[in-house]
Amino acid sequence: MSALLWLVGLLAATAVGSSTAGAQDQARTDVPRTQELAALTAPHAARAAPRRSSTRLLIVAARRPLTNEQTVLPVVAHATSADGDHWLRVRLPGRPNGHTGWIERAKTIRRVTPWHLVVKLSSRKVIAYRNGAAVRTFSAVIGKPSTPTPMGAFFVEEAVQLSASEVGSPFALALSARSNVLQEFEGGSGQIAMHGLAHVGGVPGTAISHGCVRLDAKTMTWLVARIGPGVPVTIRG
Repeated sequence: MSALLWLVGLLAATAVGSSTAGAQDQARTDVPRTQELAALTAPHAARAAPRRSSTRLLIVAARRPLTNEQTVLPVVAHATSADGDHWLRVRLPGRPNGHTGWIERAKTIRRVTPWHLVVKLSSRKVIAYRNGAAVRTFSAVIGKPSTPTPMGAFFVEEAVQLSASEVGSPFALALSARSNVLQEFEGGSGQIAMHGLAHVGGVPGTAISHGCVRLDAKTMTWLVARIGPGVPVTIRG
């Protein structure tokens, strides 16, 4: 099974054709200039509150499953516990969509990214922001009404390079988002990705996918040269 089929579990044969829009989007936005990230150097227990006695939500691996890339999580808050331990509230991969938890700051490396992707479902566009300013806008294929692209605050889990024979090549950006309709397929978890049009097709500007965001090869090549693990992705109506 290809990496993308395992990753997404959402793809089927659909219409063909592609286009891309590179015009700048100058509209005002609430996208922040930068995003703090935490790169994990060891597995972490994500907890419901910033203390070790709090409920454990899940164990976050130090490496991603498809590429073995280092796990990088967006940081949304800081806290210090009564015993002096430093904690980070981070966005977490997987279900439920958009969930967060607290991890200890120890065994993490602080990073910062100026990049932020916004998917606008109403206009079927992906906008790339750098330092809070829109730099590129791309036309995209989004989820059809029966399998919509989920909305919320997500992030890139890992960037996957695909061979020319694989569905969605040349690249996929695997997101922390999961389909709200497809819970499982072909052993995958219904993970949402941004990926190419190869062997699946679709005309950018239409809504025909099983939840993923499809972009042409030139666009995906531009994105993966700049967008890596931890970069926030906001999907809006």
